[in-house]
Amino acid sequence: MTGGWVYIMTNRAYGVLYIGVTSSLPHRAMQHRDGTGSDFCRRYRLDRLVYAERHGTIMDAITREKAMKAWKRAWKVTLIETINPTWRDLFDELHME
Repeated sequence: MTGGWVYIMTNRAYGVLYIGVTSSLPHRAMQHRDGTGSDFCRRYRLDRLVYAERHGTIMDAITREKAMKAWKRAWKVTLIETINPTWRDLFDELHME
């Protein structure tokens, strides 16, 4: 089995948040950036990758995604800021798989 990623997209610092899961983060982030990723991301123009964490299996990533979606917004903001305090777009830092 292949690993997975949980990630958070936004449109600006402290903006709308979208939590997703994927087996290919570069591919999925590009889809969100070009408007083909999800209706929600397209509607709110969420094109900035601000958080990502790798998991050993896609099932682990899905479990984590479901848990994070149930979190309070403040917890999500704190999580983002632990690795990305300036809310910069992490897309250019991805190593293409």
